[in-house]
Amino acid sequence: MFYGTAVWDPWLIAGQIICLQCSFYLTLGVLMILFLGLRVPRLSLVYFFDYATLTTCTLTGWAVYMVFLVERARKCLDFSATLYIIHLFFCIVYGGWPSSIAWWVVNGTGLAVMALLAEYLCIKREQREIPMDRFHSRV
Repeated sequence: MFYGTAVWDPWLIAGQIICLQCSFYLTLGVLMILFLGLRVPRLSLVYFFDYATLTTCTLTGWAVYMVFLVERARKCLDFSATLYIIHLFFCIVYGGWPSSIAWWVVNGTGLAVMALLAEYLCIKREQREIPMDRFHSRV
């Protein structure tokens, strides 16, 4: 999708980061609706960004998006760290510095799992055989 030449393109990188961040929050929102929608009377941004509402049961981090957006195993750690740094920034702006140890454990674990799983999936995708049938000319 976004994979191109080896030229450094800051607009491409920014576009990938924005797509990954939007996909992250979209999936987090769907999971919040599924898991919290029945238990809370009204969902708000508090559940996204306030560190006090995060518990060790909260699910975050989806490495599958990086397989399609980043497509390179060597970039997975960079994009995972960028995603969680931007999320930390949003949390600080919304509710202050996260002082809960559970927040740091969940997000640190989410970062590690996301980076490792995305790297594994990208390596698997890179190692697939290239089909050569369509390149044979009919003689």
